[in-house]
Amino acid sequence: MSDLDFDALEGRYAEERERRLRSDGMAQYEPLAERFAALARDPHADPDFARDPLEEDCEVLIIGGGFAGLLAGARLREDGIDSIRVVEKGADFGGTWYWNRYPGAACDVEATIYLPMLEELGHIPTERYPRASEIHSYCGKIAERYDLRRAALFQTEARDLQWDPSRSRWIVRTDRGDQIAARFVVSCTGLLSNPKLPRIPGIETFAGHAFHTSRWDYGYTRGDETGGMTGLADKVVGIVGTGSTGVQVIPHLAASAQHLFVFQRTPASVEVRNNGPLDPASFAGRQPGWARERRDNFTTLTGGGYAPVDLVGDSWTDIIRGVMPRLENGAPVADPEALRRAELLKAEAVRQRVSAEVVDPATAEALKPWFHYFCKRPCFHDEYLASFNRPNVILVDTKGKGVERFTSAGAVVDGVEYPLDCLVLATGFDFLVDYCAEAGLDIVGPEGALADRWADGPLTLHGMQTHGFPNFFMMAIAQAGAAVNYVHTADEQTQTIAHIIAETRKRGAATIQPSRKAERAWVEEIVEGAKGRRAFLESCTPGYYSYEGRRERRALLNDFYAPGPMAYIELLRRWRQTGDMAGLELG
Repeated sequence: MSDLDFDALEGRYAEERERRLRSDGMAQYEPLAERFAALARDPHADPDFARDPLEEDCEVLIIGGGFAGLLAGARLREDGIDSIRVVEKGADFGGTWYWNRYPGAACDVEATIYLPMLEELGHIPTERYPRASEIHSYCGKIAERYDLRRAALFQTEARDLQWDPSRSRWIVRTDRGDQIAARFVVSCTGLLSNPKLPRIPGIETFAGHAFHTSRWDYGYTRGDETGGMTGLADKVVGIVGTGSTGVQVIPHLAASAQHLFVFQRTPASVEVRNNGPLDPASFAGRQPGWARERRDNFTTLTGGGYAPVDLVGDSWTDIIRGVMPRLENGAPVADPEALRRAELLKAEAVRQRVSAEVVDPATAEALKPWFHYFCKRPCFHDEYLASFNRPNVILVDTKGKGVERFTSAGAVVDGVEYPLDCLVLATGFDFLVDYCAEAGLDIVGPEGALADRWADGPLTLHGMQTHGFPNFFMMAIAQAGAAVNYVHTADEQTQTIAHIIAETRKRGAATIQPSRKAERAWVEEIVEGAKGRRAFLESCTPGYYSYEGRRERRALLNDFYAPGPMAYIELLRRWRQTGDMAGLELG
């Protein structure tokens, strides 16, 4: 690859970006609600579930029962807090791993790093990248260990939070008519929890069977997460979306459907996953703290930092080894041109893998990603590319335009109608668009509504608290540390939140919130650090990282702590260890 024309590559990337730019930006999507409310139905819940409304007081109310909510509950239990209530819209704990049960659903971060509290629970995963069902089951183990099931209100959505100054309590109302007075509220509504659909003309007129991957309909397809979808044996299936979910589910659809049309707007960058079993014996005798050490090592390396040893050695850390030029001592090279060239070479290697695995040259060419490697989250799969060698699988490359429109019979691309029996929407979730809208919460503090204060984007201290909303905490990555492994960030945030709540109680204070000065300083640091990153993303092919190519201040305010995820985690650890509650006001 030494003869690559780097300037020509940059030119090709720019052409592909222009082809995909749209004037509507993020507005090209809509939530799985209102006119698509039927698609939002929970296939795992009891449709006849009913209970009497509750009116109660509690010390801490947690909104959301995914890993963030579970970790918050666990850390609070460790600090001796018994009065906890968890509100979760699903019928069980699990969050992402409750909803995503599509065939092939699995973690793309090694389980020994992704799953929290492994040492506390004495648990060893069965595989490096286990299936969704195993992760869902592990969520249940955390809930049982920390006695969180008795605290849970399942199939319940928090709707509005109103601060009551006379009681120094949040009054939380739910869709079940509950009214809960909580001294503290921890919002753990999820990083990718709000399914979205593309605003394609005519999509509501499609008369075949349709569903979003987060609401997989096994009643129609048959089979399970391992595949075997006999219900599709005589069906023509179309799938829209070729990101992380599409890459995992397409091989199973290809193996089951009579015919499969894959409608592609932008090809994914697909690396080797190389999954395999984990031997519990290989973890026996490890020194306490091994899981934290391994997780810190992974986050350091994938965040672009330096570690003398790679403890994980997977495709994620190989990306950094392959892209980040290093000095003899292993430290990253600071030369931007050297980094640019290395990144372009890495992306070319991904395209060469496509050529090596896909037999038809035209299909292979259409599957090659023409964008900077770090413009989109890379995908990992060992069977995805080979799926396009099957005679029943047709790639419909829309050349960056997407599906033109839907009819009652199928999808139209470039004037050609593709009749379909079934439409699978692997179109993902909202990402850092609008916190209140994504969380589905109307939050009103002593000085007004959070949606109004955050009209241009979030204003926080450390990404977890905001001035004017006492005793309110949120789990997010905006203005925080954006690790490849979100659960690592969530674990450190929940430890920090539990520390703040414990200290507030210990000091006899009624309220806790960031000072305006501390919040302003943190926001300014985020915005300044984001400018360089946003300049790069504006050169990228559109995607959720780049707000679909739109420039707006919200993008800067929704950005991450520039020194990197491990630096953010270490900042939180030092802040807790210092113990002086710097930047916070106790009332």
